[in-house]
Amino acid sequence: MEQLVDVILPCLDEAQALPGVIRALPPGFRPLVVDNGSRDGTPEVAGSLGARVVHEPRKGYGAAVHTGLQAATTDVVAFLDADGSLDPAELPGMVALLVGGPGGGNGGTRGVDLVAGRRRPQGRGAWPWHARAGNAAISALLRRRGVDVHDIAPVRVARRTALLDLGITDRAFGYPLELLVRAGAAGWRITEVDVAYRPRTAGRSKVSGSVRGTVRAARDMAGVLR
Repeated sequence: MEQLVDVILPCLDEAQALPGVIRALPPGFRPLVVDNGSRDGTPEVAGSLGARVVHEPRKGYGAAVHTGLQAATTDVVAFLDADGSLDPAELPGMVALLVGGPGGGNGGTRGVDLVAGRRRPQGRGAWPWHARAGNAAISALLRRRGVDVHDIAPVRVARRTALLDLGITDRAFGYPLELLVRAGAAGWRITEVDVAYRPRTAGRSKVSGSVRGTVRAARDMAGVLR
């Protein structure tokens, strides 16, 4: 039986990039678009492509992805940015690591609890220096806490119920960091895999597209670490 996976796509004005992302999803990976107040017709574009669309009026990356997590119905869920910077073709391999190893299916010893992408930039401008430096610094702090990761990656695969049980409270850019902090405290086994990171399809990233965006994300994450 085919493994169904809801792919949570938080969106704020991604009408240009979203079609390419949705069309690139492999069979069995169902797009769940969480619109965070778009003004460019993103929800309509998503609906026309067969995606399930839910709305989250509270601004913030964490608010959008958590609403998607609550709305998802599959056992395994994936999170993916909707700007075209990440390749959906990476997802089946990540899911296989989660469900195919020891403990991933029925019986056996405990296996992987979270598969996270470690971004490898492809092409000039894919990952600006300020965003990469901030990511490296925060990842280093996590490793000092015993969470062995090298990226606060926007592509992740885990089991829905387990994620909800973590009790993540941040609703801004600190959400993925809090997820890792709480997962580490809960003793989760986290596996990182290299994923290609490309320049976004259109527009500018809300986080890495400017120094201001990076500073804002770093502020949110610093609050989590405190």
